[in-house]
Parts: sequence; structure tokens; C-alpha cells
Amino acid sequence: MTTNFETDVVIIGAGPSGLFSIFECGMLGLKCHVVDSLDHIGGQCIALYPEKPIYDIPALPEIMASDLIANLEKQAAPFDPVYHLSQQVTGIAGQVNDFTITTSKSVKIKAKAVIIAGGTGSFGPQKPPLANLELYEGKSVFYAVRSREKFRDMNVVIAGGGDSAIDWAISLSEVAKSVSVVHRRDKFRGAQASVDKLHALAEQGKIDLVVPYQLQALEGEGDTLKTVIVSDLDHNQKEIPADILLPFFGLSTSLGPLSDWGLGLNKNHIEIDQATAKTNLDGIYAVGDMATYPHKVKLILTGFAEAAQAAHSIRSQIFPDEELHFE
Repeated sequence: MTTNFETDVVIIGAGPSGLFSIFECGMLGLKCHVVDSLDHIGGQCIALYPEKPIYDIPALPEIMASDLIANLEKQAAPFDPVYHLSQQVTGIAGQVNDFTITTSKSVKIKAKAVIIAGGTGSFGPQKPPLANLELYEGKSVFYAVRSREKFRDMNVVIAGGGDSAIDWAISLSEVAKSVSVVHRRDKFRGAQASVDKLHALAEQGKIDLVVPYQLQALEGEGDTLKTVIVSDLDHNQKEIPADILLPFFGLSTSLGPLSDWGLGLNKNHIEIDQATAKTNLDGIYAVGDMATYPHKVKLILTGFAEAAQAAHSIRSQIFPDEELHFE
């Protein structure tokens, strides 16, 4: 049975940028409906790393990802957003100021504008090519940390050299019996302050940097992991005692139905005008990690700024003759 709704703006994606878009639209008197394929709001912050500390939100020296989402939800709540969860947007018909958005649950929503805040799109982990990996998945091998207490007093091996690997190595060093970081290079790709802290903890003996090495094999008893075997470029092998393996090699992402809508795409990202967050399709905007333009800095706060730009652009679109006095 088709359900029909009518609103000012449909926001696709309920991650940080999508949630802040509700607030920015609400401040300008615009009502929002939000569609997300996950069964909860928060996007990757909740699905992948609810207990990961985030350090680059203004005025908050440190905040857990789950707390950031809770605060954004509370900030948006006065504007009465309607959430349509566990469903994808499968189609957009119509034109600017008169769109009809259809979801995979046959929900139809009429809206004047659309904000795409889909993060990286639908996502899954990039898995290392290891024999018998599936035997340990969900028991000893995890692609996200939802509770660091789960790893207290355990031997944890983290594979990867990006922000997730670095941040979790630092965080888990406070609770784990041991933390080993396996990376194929001796240089890490993360915020410099975090990289410096990682090396400082290594010098203190709290983290073992296993570089330059890469994962070679897993050994265990039944489905219980016991050892991670790594090798260097000369095929020299090393065995690391391990109760847990956390491979952080990024996400495999897909735009899904979005790729068929005629949007200007650049390597799975949507090209926008930086000043307005407009896409090449009139009335459709994009914000957050999915949006791109020259020299964009991918930070949550960048998505927040884009959300504000999109909201103001939409108000001008809907009320072209009405002057806005906003400070």
C-alpha cells in the first residue's frame, strides 16, 4: 500500500550532515522528511564506530560518535522531522518545486527540493584476501568497533594505516592487553597529531608498530583466532599472538539507484557548486562526504557548512521574491 506525504525538503541520508540539514532547514521554516537505508539514524557514526572519539568538532575537544549523533538528533527535534528508515530512495520524478520521491517500501513523498546527504552511499568493509577469513568473522575478526570494552585485556591486531586504524590503536591501547598495528608502509595516512600520538605510544611500549608488513595468514583453534601471520616485502614472516583482528582497509561503496538519476558524478561522488551545494539538476542538492568540488576538505564540519548553504539555497528557490534577513 502506497503511503503519501508532502513536505518542503526530502533529505536522503541520516548521517551527521543529513541531521544538521534538518536543523538548518528548520531554522528557515522548511519542513523535512529523511530517508535512510539503515534501520537507525547516524550513518557510519553509529553503524561502524559509535564509541570512536571525534576530535575536530568546534568547541568539543572530544566527543564520541554516538554522542555527536544524539546531540544532532536533539538539535533537529524541535523541527519535527519525519524519518523513513530501512528503505532506499528508488526514484525521483518531477521537477524543481514539484518532486515526487519514491522509496523501496513504496512510500511516496512530494517535496520542493532534495538534499542528498548519503555519505559514501551504501557501504561494506574492504576485506583482506585471507584463507578461512569467514571462519573468524564476527567472533575474532571485526570490521568495526561498537564497544571497546569487548576487547579489554585481549591481544588486538589492527591492520591498516588510515585514520580508523590510528584512532582505534590509540583508544584500544587504554584497555587491551596488547595492540599491534600492521601496515605495509612505515608512514601513516592520518591527522598529524594522531600520527604523532601513535608513535609516542609506540615509544612507550604501549603499541607495537609492525611495519612495513602486511597480513599473510590466520591461525586458530576452531573459530577462535590465536595467531596473525604477517610478511614483509622480502617474504620474511612474523607471528603475532592475537585474540582479535581488526582490518581497517576502508569501505567498498556504491551509489545504488543514485547513479541512474543523471547527476554529475566524479568517481562515485556528486559534483556540486561550492557556494550553493547545488548539483547539475535544478532543485537537487548534495552535502557531506558524497558531495565534491575542487580542493574539498572531507571533514564532518565541512558537511555542516554545506548543509547551511543548501538550506539557504533551497529557501531562495522556494521563495524567490522574498528577501531573507538572516544573521
